[in-house]
Amino acid sequence: MTDAQNPKPDWYPDPLGRHEHRYWDGSQWTEHVASHGRQSVDPPTGNPKTVAGSQTPDKVQDQVARHAQQAHNRGGSAVPQFQGDGTIFGEPILVVNQKAKLIEVNNEYAIFDQAGTQIGAVRQVGQSKAKKVLRVVASVDQFMTHKLQVIDRSGGVVLQVTRPAKVMKSRVIVQDGMGNEIGQVVQENMIGKIRFAYEVNGQRIGGIQAENWRAWNFSLQDAGGSEVARITKTFEGVAKTLFTTADNYVLQVHRPLDDPLRSLVVASALTVDTALKQDSRGFG
Repeated sequence: MTDAQNPKPDWYPDPLGRHEHRYWDGSQWTEHVASHGRQSVDPPTGNPKTVAGSQTPDKVQDQVARHAQQAHNRGGSAVPQFQGDGTIFGEPILVVNQKAKLIEVNNEYAIFDQAGTQIGAVRQVGQSKAKKVLRVVASVDQFMTHKLQVIDRSGGVVLQVTRPAKVMKSRVIVQDGMGNEIGQVVQENMIGKIRFAYEVNGQRIGGIQAENWRAWNFSLQDAGGSEVARITKTFEGVAKTLFTTADNYVLQVHRPLDDPLRSLVVASALTVDTALKQDSRGFG
């Protein structure tokens, strides 16, 4: 790139959220797009695809309170240890709210701060019509590749997450907004409480520990095994939990983190359902 305002001609994440990539000719976005390595044409018209949250501020705050109670029951603390800066990477607590759908065809999440202000979103990109139909008629998510973009409040892509089709163990590739690989989240075992490693250039810099048989609570750790963050699932009532695909997660970061650990923690937390839990049997 020549500079932040005038990037060089190349393929970049589609800012409209309809495809994985769109070609920038040096001065404007073109009609040339690509998903799963296949190019096509789609004029850059319309507004960026965003994700609207289904939660009101008081409901978000209620989820934060439930998380705090769970932390208290464990003997821990849910009091933020540092002041947030209003960004996805700089807030001590994030609430991730999945859009409620009876049948999950396109994974969408809204990201809130602890006060209930939406500061970002997660959107799935690159799905063909055939793939959407297949997801409706069959339970095949684990055998499909899933690609997601994490966007900030302005709609800019700040992270990209790819979960390749799963054979035995899950693997997640985390990239920055320009497509440069940051690291990977790699499943380490298949029996017992599932563990994932944060790997950067083949080196383990931390990981995720699932703490119960359904893996609804996660301890996120650094290379030394110290907990740096925690994910807690909160429930929206029995009917909603049983009959829709809605999930709600609270991420609490215990201290400011540096990259690449910071990006891997945020990426795994924001995509824990799609990227890590598509096949719940893998967490048995």
